[in-house]
Amino acid sequence: MTAARQKTNAGDPAPIRIGPSVFDWGQRTYVMGILNVTPDSFSGDGLLEDADPVERAVATARRMVAEGADLLDIGGESTRPGHAPVDAAEEISRVIPVIAAVAAALPGTPISVDTAKPDVAVAALAAGAHVLNDVWGTSPDIGAMAAVAARAGVPLIVMHNRAEARYERNVVAEVVADLGAALDRAIAAGVPEADLIVDPGIGFGKTADHNISVLCHLGALSTLGRPVLLGTSRKSTLGRILDLPVEERLEATLATTALGIAAGVDIVRVHDVGPNVRVARVSDAIVRGHWREHADGSAR
Repeated sequence: MTAARQKTNAGDPAPIRIGPSVFDWGQRTYVMGILNVTPDSFSGDGLLEDADPVERAVATARRMVAEGADLLDIGGESTRPGHAPVDAAEEISRVIPVIAAVAAALPGTPISVDTAKPDVAVAALAAGAHVLNDVWGTSPDIGAMAAVAARAGVPLIVMHNRAEARYERNVVAEVVADLGAALDRAIAAGVPEADLIVDPGIGFGKTADHNISVLCHLGALSTLGRPVLLGTSRKSTLGRILDLPVEERLEATLATTALGIAAGVDIVRVHDVGPNVRVARVSDAIVRGHWREHADGSAR
């Protein structure tokens, strides 16, 4: 980990341009809407189950933006436990028509592509994506994905993951260390540090207890000096806490959104955009003082 990132961050990271938008960290929380172009999404929202997945994706994207989504994350391979892996060609055939259609329908909305395959990332950027979201960002071969981001001049989201949920000591310290090492590898591959975002990877390479520990100590990620993305939406750990199925985990997700914002999270990645936007706005007003007023001075 570089010396600059070993220190507690004295201020917010510099703004990042993602496609048509500038993300000014620390001012408010940004909301990322999830579009799963898969037949087997854990959350039951896989768009390939629809007769016309592209049309449905555009309609869903329009709704999410109308509800307040700041950017959209489009993925073509499920990452749930036991998912059926797909090759790059199949993943490209799923996501590229959707990315192209959403980019054409919503040119003012930044698009992220959720993939661990460099070939898919290249095709997605050509189709209109603006940022890469790598769920295997802490793997030793992140250099290949980072090189794609560096060549295209786009930001990279580095997510924590492990093949097995095994940690020798404190899971929080190891997650931070893994992310720090991944950032160094991405920088060595040519991605400017200012273009990197970190994600602690809730639900990836962790037990439920590990996930809770990381959520309890999200503030530790501030030592990395990078914006933090949090993805807890409908995750199984929330279901275990409440003993509820995936379709009944909205309130649990909203709790993690509010608590994450209190801990300094910058982006929340969610399925249910509208409710999370409302929670984020209230949390921002309390935690960050982000408060808008009418022209007459009355509170909105």
